[in-house]
Amino acid sequence: MNIGYARVSTDDQDTAMQRDALSAAGCERIFAETASGARVDRVELKAAIDFARSGDTIVVWKLDRLARSLAQLIETVERLAERGVGIRSLTETIDSTSAGGKLIFHIFGALAEFERAVIRERTNEGLRAAARRGRFGGRPKSMSQADLAVARTLLADPAIPVADIARRLNISPATLYRHLPGGKSALDSASL
Repeated sequence: MNIGYARVSTDDQDTAMQRDALSAAGCERIFAETASGARVDRVELKAAIDFARSGDTIVVWKLDRLARSLAQLIETVERLAERGVGIRSLTETIDSTSAGGKLIFHIFGALAEFERAVIRERTNEGLRAAARRGRFGGRPKSMSQADLAVARTLLADPAIPVADIARRLNISPATLYRHLPGGKSALDSASL
């Protein structure tokens, strides 16, 4: 069964042209929606994928209707292939159920993997360059050593609640407990 999927990004656009092309291509059921391609929670795309059974083909007017990025496209095609569902694009004349279409998607997959590797290499080199300059990544510590000393002193006073100590240090109680696990009870047991 050919299952059509049509998508436009904004309300002032219309899926009519895509629907006509999908009908002419023999789609027996067409799912259509207005949603950004960047959204991963597209309701009608999920419905089309859930509706498809082994041996079916999801047909799109253009590959960018199905996925926003190459990585997202490869992931979708692989997920469908595991279920025995093919993908066909009318504009690019790519059909994952044919030998040539499978080759194209394997090339796409290799390109996506290459892109990820290049990004990973650039990121690692950037981190190494920053380290050579004495800069290290990550979030700055929310509590300095001085803050920790103040917190320990205040925690030793049983009359001061943890929430008040956290408020005074301009942090949440959870942050205080993360830096000083056990809070007041840990200080009590440490002094035994």
